[in-house]
Amino acid sequence: MNVDQIKQRFGIIGNSPLLTRAINIASQVAPTDLSVLISGESGTGKEVMPQIVHQLSSRKHNKYIAVNCGAIPEGTIDSELFGHEKGSFTGAHETRKGYFEVADGGTIFLDEVAELPLSTQARLLRVLETGEFLKVGSSKVQKTNVRIVAATNVNIPEAIKRNKFREDLYYRLNTVPIEVPPLRDRKEDIHLIFRKFASDFADKYKMPTIRLTEGAKEKLMKYRWPGNVRQLKNVTEQISVIEKEKEIDEETLIKYLPISSNTSLPVLYQGDQDGLSEREILYKVLFEMKKDVTDLKQIVRQIMNGDNSIKEEEISKQLMERLYTEELADKEKQASIQFHQKETKEEKGIKPIEVKDNFEDYREDYQEVEVEEESLSISETEKKLIKRALEKHQGKRKYAAEDLGISERTLYRKIKEYEIE
Repeated sequence: MNVDQIKQRFGIIGNSPLLTRAINIASQVAPTDLSVLISGESGTGKEVMPQIVHQLSSRKHNKYIAVNCGAIPEGTIDSELFGHEKGSFTGAHETRKGYFEVADGGTIFLDEVAELPLSTQARLLRVLETGEFLKVGSSKVQKTNVRIVAATNVNIPEAIKRNKFREDLYYRLNTVPIEVPPLRDRKEDIHLIFRKFASDFADKYKMPTIRLTEGAKEKLMKYRWPGNVRQLKNVTEQISVIEKEKEIDEETLIKYLPISSNTSLPVLYQGDQDGLSEREILYKVLFEMKKDVTDLKQIVRQIMNGDNSIKEEEISKQLMERLYTEELADKEKQASIQFHQKETKEEKGIKPIEVKDNFEDYREDYQEVEVEEESLSISETEKKLIKRALEKHQGKRKYAAEDLGISERTLYRKIKEYEIE
């Protein structure tokens, strides 16, 4: 069976090379009994791949069971997968067969496999290695001949680093990996899928089929589709039901696309900020920069006010660490923040002027007091701290750099920049 026949049989729409490759791998591995791990973002249609694997295999006449591991409570997942004996736990009124026993000779699709508890992962590993399992509350080993196809939208190598997934289980499941591409990487398929959904909903709701203007088509292609095919289906259904005008322009389409992700621009940052738009990430960075500047102001004010609650060495180290880390030392731009302070006559140690009875007597004792305006920028403070550290360590840059909390290379560059002897 070629790729086009497989697409037609399983209702797959699209001509993307990435999608075609995934289907090819599924069809080639189907006749074997190798374990398959399907990865891809939520909503990409990963559930169709295990169906291809099962239907094109010698197990196609036996059971096919799909299990959503994330939807089963942790306390009952072992019972669901492996079964239990009567009286093995509260509520176990009779012996029950698990999915691995029921699907003997067939295929089990474990969707969201990364959601399995570690204890269940150990049981699953035993099934993959030996074909053996134990029912909950039983000591009798049972055998099963089940092919396992797993799927996840989680980055499993990252989960392994966080001790959320067993590394040995990962390599057992990942015998043959299949990557289902996200919709934004299948731009040539987006409008095809939209038209298919539009036609299906027109038949379902007995109404004319919606169609897009050229501007709306372009917008449809540029949108990032974080929810992938599932999101596209929902948007198409909403427009089909709500809009009375069946020719949809760009302005109408935009109303159904969330503002946070309405472009296909590359993501600036990845990690714990999954789901954030580019604009939200930029705002987060700006807020963090503002916090850093506020902390710098506080440290400099403490220096100027002679706050004894913080040791001078600690203040110096805090300031230098804020200003220059090893990674950012060569990238920062100088930003001078001026602080002004006026000292009163009492702070200068000047006695109050005695008021005389007449102006002439007053003039004799009058002394003009100049109020100094002291300006202190970050660069000036930094220069003073570097000089002080060098003096303290008798010019030894290595120890001065350690005292300041910066690298020796950064210290050398700053000495040259400020022309410090």
